[in-house]
Amino acid sequence: MTDHVTVEGGTIAYEVHGSGPLVVLAHGMGDSREAYRFVAPRLVAAGYRVAAVDVRGYGESSARWASYTRTDIAGDLLAVIRRLGHPAVLVGHSVSGGAATIAAARAPELISGIIELAPFTRKQSVKLGDLRIRRYRKGLLRLLGTALLGSVPLWRGYLDVAYPGKRPADYDARLHRIEAMLREPGRMTAMQKMGRSAPVDAGVALPNVRCPVLVIEGSLDPDWADPRAEGEAIVAALPAGSARLEVIDGAGHYPHVQYPDETATLMLAFLRANAGA
Repeated sequence: MTDHVTVEGGTIAYEVHGSGPLVVLAHGMGDSREAYRFVAPRLVAAGYRVAAVDVRGYGESSARWASYTRTDIAGDLLAVIRRLGHPAVLVGHSVSGGAATIAAARAPELISGIIELAPFTRKQSVKLGDLRIRRYRKGLLRLLGTALLGSVPLWRGYLDVAYPGKRPADYDARLHRIEAMLREPGRMTAMQKMGRSAPVDAGVALPNVRCPVLVIEGSLDPDWADPRAEGEAIVAALPAGSARLEVIDGAGHYPHVQYPDETATLMLAFLRANAGA
């Protein structure tokens, strides 16, 4: 059942299952809380209270907001945590990985740990040599096209690159639901504006994170020429000894959907050490 928390500018939707220490799940751009449909039940079964959030602009949350930065998303997630009780472990995918960084830096008393899945948490730059890598080039061009043109077919094309090899059985049905959502009034505009927001705010926050951090990357993620190097750079920017990187071989930008067992295993090991249960 969907609940909502009201923040300045709109409402944020979420649903909660299970009991135990709180884990809050935030999805990436152009998605909804359904992104955690495979991982969330595993966390609930392991003894956690799991809140899956629709990030502003998506799912059942309000579509139209003044802005869609990682700082904005961080404020929304902190509002959910304050509503549900704290401390919480905050899990953020892609853009929400950067938001999790900001939330942890801003409100350390609310967050006992963060897990970043394929996160956009640092300032990005494109190197000409990297464009020789086919998956990176294809992903980048389709992301840029989506941001500039607001094209649902281009977003679907990006997802085809972002899910290399292994795909869940419901992949086509899920794509149809995503496309239907993005055709709702205001949703594609929200994604375009979010896609144009640079992760500079998250990068600045990295040295100020005081809780443990787990970064999970997919080895074939098209969003980076070298996903492992991106993960290592995030870990290096965090306080020494606070973070570790795990890379799931064969995964693209959605390791939690392509490889839910492997992702959940990594998450649960982190949760046992940092959230109890």
